[in-house]
Formats: sequence, C-alpha cells, structure tokens
Amino acid sequence: MLVTAYLAFVVLLASCLGLELSRCRAKPSGRACSNPSFLRFQLDFYQVYFLALAADWLQAPYLYKLYQHYHFLEGQIAILYVCGLASTVLFGLVASSLVDWLGRKKSCVLFSLTYSLCCLTKLSQDYFVLLVGRALGGLSTALLFSAFEAWYIHEHVERHDFPAEWIPATFARAAFWNHVLAVVAGVAAEAVACWMGLGPVAPFVAAIPLLALAGALALHHWGENYGRQRAFPRTCADGLRCLLSDRRVLLLGTIQALFESVIFIFVFLWTPVLDPHGAPLGIIFSSFMAASLLGSSLYRIATSKRYHLQPMHLVSLAVLIVVFSLFMLTFSTSPGQESPVESFIAFLLIELACGLYFPSMGFLRRKVIPETEQAGVLNWFRVPLHLLACLGLLVLHDSDRKTGARSMFSICSAVMVMALLAVVGLFTVVRHDAELRVPSPAGEPHAPEL
Repeated sequence: MLVTAYLAFVVLLASCLGLELSRCRAKPSGRACSNPSFLRFQLDFYQVYFLALAADWLQAPYLYKLYQHYHFLEGQIAILYVCGLASTVLFGLVASSLVDWLGRKKSCVLFSLTYSLCCLTKLSQDYFVLLVGRALGGLSTALLFSAFEAWYIHEHVERHDFPAEWIPATFARAAFWNHVLAVVAGVAAEAVACWMGLGPVAPFVAAIPLLALAGALALHHWGENYGRQRAFPRTCADGLRCLLSDRRVLLLGTIQALFESVIFIFVFLWTPVLDPHGAPLGIIFSSFMAASLLGSSLYRIATSKRYHLQPMHLVSLAVLIVVFSLFMLTFSTSPGQESPVESFIAFLLIELACGLYFPSMGFLRRKVIPETEQAGVLNWFRVPLHLLACLGLLVLHDSDRKTGARSMFSICSAVMVMALLAVVGLFTVVRHDAELRVPSPAGEPHAPEL
C-alpha cells in the first residue's frame, strides 16, 4: 500500500502538470492587466486567503486518525463528525447575515481565532472538549466560505472600482491554487506527523501559526466593509419560493444534496478503510487532491473551444463515475476479502469525479438561480445535504464494524443511482436551454493575468 500510494501520487502530479503546461501553451497570450493597484489588491487578498485555506487543508488527513489515536470507538468518532456537520449547517444558515452585521474583515479575523481554538481542542482527549472543537470547526468553516469572498467582492467593486468582469478570473485562479495548496498540505501533514514527535495531533498544532498570520495580515492590511442587512426569514422564504417555482432549481438541489452527502460520508470512511493496511495518510490525501485537480483540469479542457462539452454533460459523467466507484467499493471492502489497492483506486475515481462535478455545478447554479435569491436557495440546498450525511453517519454508528463500511457503500450506491435519475430529469428539462451552455471562448470578456 505504501508503494502504491507514492506511485499514484507521482503519476497524478505528473498528469496534472502535463495538462496545465499544455493548456498554458494553447492559451492565447492576450493582453495582461498591468494595473499595479489591482495586482497589489489581488495579492493582499490572496496572501490572507491562501493562508486560511492552507491551515484548513493541513488538518484534513489526520482528523479521523487523531480520534482513533485517542482510543475512541468508530461510533463515537461518527458522532463527532455528525456534530461537525450539524454545526456547519446551523452556522451556515446565518453566516451571511452574521458577516454582514459584524463586518467582513472582523469576520475573517474571527475565523482565525475560532479555528485556532478548534485546533487547540485537539490537544485534549476529553470527548466533550472535542465536541466543542467540532462545533467551533463548523463555525469556522461557515466563515471561511462566506466572509473572505464577500470582503473581496465589495472591495473590488465598491472601494477600488475595478471592472466586475475581473472577479471570476480572481476566483478561478484562487480555485486552482486551492487545489495546489491541498496537495502540498497533505505532504506537509505527513511530514509534521512523522517528524514533530506529536503524532496525529501535529498537523493541528502546525495549522495554528498559519491561522494567526492570516488573522494578523487581515487585521493590518484590510479595510472594513459591511453588507446590507436582510431579514433571515425573508431570505429563506424567497429562496423556497424560487426552489418550488422552477423545476430546474429543484432538480439541481436534489442532485447537490444526494451527490455531496455521499462525498461527506466518503470523507469519513476513507481513513478506516485504508489506514489498517499501512497507508501513509498524508500522501493518500495529497493523491486525492491531485486527482481532484486533474478532474478540474479536464473540466477546463472539455469546456474549451476545441471540445466544447457542456457542464450538464460533465455533471452526468461525474455521477456515473461515482456510481461505478461505489460499486467497486462494495466488493473491495468485503470482510475477509479486503482489497486496499482497489479501494484506493475507487477513492481516486471519486475525487476525479469531484474535480469535474464542482465547477460544472457552480456554472449551472449561477445560470439557473437568480443572483438575488442565491443565498436563500443555497440555504435550502444545504439542509437536506447535511441531514442525509448525518443520517448516513448515524446508521454507520449503529452498524457492525466489520460490515459497516461495506453496508454504507452499498447505501451510497443506491443514493447515487437516485442522483443519476435526477440528472436525467434535469437533462430532459434543460436539453434545449441555450442559457445553460458555455459561451464561445471568442466571445468571452478579457480576464486579467496576475
């Protein structure tokens, strides 16, 4: 398993590098943005945002292993994950309103504080303290995916008056480097877990200086801005109205809830499936992230002028890949006949599918959901998503350890078949909808280069 993990990591990394180099060579040179104010502003945002993302990714490979190291049973670990998911959905519902009221800069600093406290709780072996840490992690995750983006958009448009057309380029570049950071974070987590002498808690300790630096940079270099207050009940009511009045939105939400709840369960299960066979968890995680990066690169190539595939096709392909992978896992995790290499390949395919799915789904959401209703609609998307994931983990909590993983993969296979039916339904509805097609590259606005 050790050799397989390192070999897969090298092959995936080389594939990603090759695709990116070929894409850069094929891309027209274009006119680069030479506005020094914009470049300086973009760099100020990236240095804080990337530190926050790096600290987040650094903790991912060893979370399950840490709880296992503290001798908690699999059912107890499942409850910790459920607590984290529940806090994410609860804080996620009010995060936008909280950020607008408190201020985006203060919210980013608050993220650094709460996530640092979350990391510190990992030093304790007390179950209640770890539950509190999971709740703090849920709050931090909600702030990470709301405050930073909101701060940037307001500063970009309102304070600096840069063209709004440059915003997607900034976040597209951030998404690419987010994948790169995730790959590097897995290797770094493996290194600090082996060399710091602290065991599985080492990556959490190493994340604290990154969070402190991110908070300090935001505090000293960023200006404050606030959002317009909007009543939370009205936001949810408008979102529900949009969800029920447009069949496309309803089907899109169904696909998201089913697909992403399975991904949450996969995040919980990969460690207990591979760790008993001596897998290097940090390298395994980096391989997953490299596979996801490969999927994102394939998305950009598939939707390019040369191939011009549509996001709806790629969502369908992603769901099919996950269905196939889960069927593989139901056989490779059979008690007494485990095949860790096959399981690892199946997990890599799931991550590859995620690399195709998330940019495709992001494109479809932007086209289908009106911008003014996105916050409310996404709140309704998150609720069934997290409920399904929590339900799956609770079912796993009550199952026999030897057959629990295989049973859960079987259930996830059935869930993904339902997602596939929803994809077919959506494809039937939007088949002739020109709005959901990627525009011709020749007509796209110029995006600045950094």
